[in-house]
Amino acid sequence: MTAQELRRKYIAFFVEHGHAEIAGKSLVPENDPTVLFTTAGMHPLVPYILGEEHPGGTRLVNYQKCIRTGDIEDVGDSSHLTFFEMLGNWSLGDYFKQESIRMSFEFLTSPQWLNIPIDRLAVTVFAGDDEVPRDDESAELWRELGIPEERIYFLGREDNWWGPAGQTGPCGPDTEIFYDTGMPGTAESRPGISDGKWMEIWNNVFMQYNKQADGSYQPMERKCVDTGMGVERTSTVLQGKASVYQTELFTPVIASLEGLSGVRYGDSEERDNSIRIISDHIKTAVFLIGDEAGVVPSNLGQGYVLRRLIRRALRHGRKVGLEDAFLEKPAAIVVDMYAEVYPRLQQQRDAIMQELGKEEEKFMRTLRNGEREFQKMLPNLERNPKREIPGRLAFKLYDTYGFPIEVTEELAAEHGLTVDRDGFDQAFRKHQEKSKMDDNQTFKGGLADHSEMTTRLHTATHLLHQALRDVLGDHVHQKGSNITQERLRFDFNHPDKMTPEQIAEVERIVNEKIQADLPVVMETMTLQEARDKGSIAIFSDRYEEVVKVYRIGDYSMEVCGGPHVQHTAELGNFKIKKEQSSSAGVRRIKAVVS
Repeated sequence: MTAQELRRKYIAFFVEHGHAEIAGKSLVPENDPTVLFTTAGMHPLVPYILGEEHPGGTRLVNYQKCIRTGDIEDVGDSSHLTFFEMLGNWSLGDYFKQESIRMSFEFLTSPQWLNIPIDRLAVTVFAGDDEVPRDDESAELWRELGIPEERIYFLGREDNWWGPAGQTGPCGPDTEIFYDTGMPGTAESRPGISDGKWMEIWNNVFMQYNKQADGSYQPMERKCVDTGMGVERTSTVLQGKASVYQTELFTPVIASLEGLSGVRYGDSEERDNSIRIISDHIKTAVFLIGDEAGVVPSNLGQGYVLRRLIRRALRHGRKVGLEDAFLEKPAAIVVDMYAEVYPRLQQQRDAIMQELGKEEEKFMRTLRNGEREFQKMLPNLERNPKREIPGRLAFKLYDTYGFPIEVTEELAAEHGLTVDRDGFDQAFRKHQEKSKMDDNQTFKGGLADHSEMTTRLHTATHLLHQALRDVLGDHVHQKGSNITQERLRFDFNHPDKMTPEQIAEVERIVNEKIQADLPVVMETMTLQEARDKGSIAIFSDRYEEVVKVYRIGDYSMEVCGGPHVQHTAELGNFKIKKEQSSSAGVRRIKAVVS
């Protein structure tokens, strides 16, 4: 079964069971600075899991593109990926454990659907602890469906618990479904141990508790279910492959790299590893540049991750003999592979190729500059009796000039030198620790917790958006936003730097609307109805057929997911702190309310 067939069957099954199909969202979470990327199918649905009503109803299903960067260094093995897709279905206060487990089992085992033999499945459930009891209900349901006792495993929180997203909020046990790959594994083999024998293919999360500030867990009246199934992993299982890289989701890209490099995949594990890394990173780069958010390589945030992925792919290209620019051909294949499922990639084809080409050229310049710096250091290095490049110097080449450590080692070997890799690794770890501290400061707070301040700031962006259009013109549209507990950041298209007079006028208008204490009213309607009524709907390809429209008096009307205050007087005083360039043709405003 191909990945496309899996997507179609999954959606069809849950639509038959009363779920509304909803569109997947951007890889960059809207108005959530707590993370850089959408990391799971449930991520865009957090507001609705927390209690907001979804326009699609209480039963939902979709497929969602995701990125996880925590294990980039593991990419290259048989299963780790940076970009992947999640199939998901949700119950928002509708059905709970019994219906969820029974539907999961039916889809997996029924001949009409995936037809997986029961004897290839095992499950895990929450073992309980001092705070929350064991999930005997889920275990009993699995027994009733025919899963034998010896393939039902009770595991702790590290394996079978989700949430809350912050310090408090919805959370609960999960039950995970594993497939027996047929590999021998180890003596300790069981689901949850990564020895190749058991592959997780589905996760059902039961949000039935609300964690309180005092650490206690209160049962929720409105219980929710969030499930996730990985497209790549499940396709691997259904096709009887040993690796995701053996499925049609990767083989065309690998074939193109074989043609470009003259290297045959399967002949050398070291080169195979590089080809897998290149394949994964190119795919991720294509999806990031082609995303609704239009990520481009930079030195900050999502753009920094994109730059790192592209340059890592180029570095591994050198390892298989690809010294010159080569990304365009495999990138074009990725676009063609996914054009039917994600039409936006085809629409953004030229932009994708342009950005990849620009970054390749920058990296080539980086290599040339780094080689020049290396040559400057060489006379002193060759006088060193140890014939070794100190780790701090190798890290300087990396950190200051973007020069990969592997290239430093190559050049060192050419001149009979070695590199103090332990010293480099130590400097690199210090750099990572500092970056993590900086990230924690940058991305604290956010709309995921629906706090009072972020709700106020989010509502203020609606007034700001309309005020900018009033002052600068109707060409102004939101290009992105980022909201923390301390401030809002709002990006919009405009060719010129705003004058002090324009900034003051925008600020005056927003405060005027706040002081008028305008009501904030939400209506649900079709996207077309919203447009017909004059509502701003910027991210059209992110919306469902039925949308939420927030009207602020007679001043602002915008399609949005929320959350919002009920009256503008709740916002307080609005103050623009900074107006600056974000990127070519895009301006950025930072503002606060008090």
